[in-house]
Amino acid sequence: SDLKKEFENKISEWIHEIKQENSIIETKLEVSLNEVEVPDEVMEKSAQEKILKAVYTAHNGVYAMSTANPDLVETSNNIARVEVKSGKIRIGCLTRSSVDSAKMDLANSLKCAFELADCAVTLSGEYPGWSPNPNSEILEVLKFQYESLYNEKPEVVACHAGLECGILGTNYPEMDMISFGPTIKGAHSPDERVSISSVKKFWTFLLHILKNTP
Repeated sequence: SDLKKEFENKISEWIHEIKQENSIIETKLEVSLNEVEVPDEVMEKSAQEKILKAVYTAHNGVYAMSTANPDLVETSNNIARVEVKSGKIRIGCLTRSSVDSAKMDLANSLKCAFELADCAVTLSGEYPGWSPNPNSEILEVLKFQYESLYNEKPEVVACHAGLECGILGTNYPEMDMISFGPTIKGAHSPDERVSISSVKKFWTFLLHILKNTP
């Protein structure tokens, strides 16, 4: 029909536009349009619009950058999954921040967006953030130990991720901590792997620290 043809043309234009806009970062992006049989039951149009508007309203991506380190993401949200199954819709988000109050502020904003669409919202799986300490004494000690052992400066970075140090810091807020270790790529994915040579390097470094730090 003419309506079907018009729809297919609009989607084709949209697919071309999306692929062009993301050609640098998504070199293998594929979007397809497939015809399927109409199911016996479909979602009411009003419910469809509510869900689509809620997902569109909910923040996705970087929410705030760190004030201590302008190159570091402080707070973000990822709309990770939208599942339609057995007459129900489940939308999963991962909200994280190195500042707990900022995380809860964003979480409450997301909660409001979905509650306006008459969704039931549950906040779960919370884990505390860990704010970088640019004046860390132990960091300076370990930087010195690393340079004395390998005759090169270590790469010191802060990352936007969840670490056990956040849990330790909640229970021991005055504890000075850093995290160090081998090179890991593709973390938390089927492609996760570790550099064996770097494991040996950091094991040697750990022994050096224990031996030479007062």
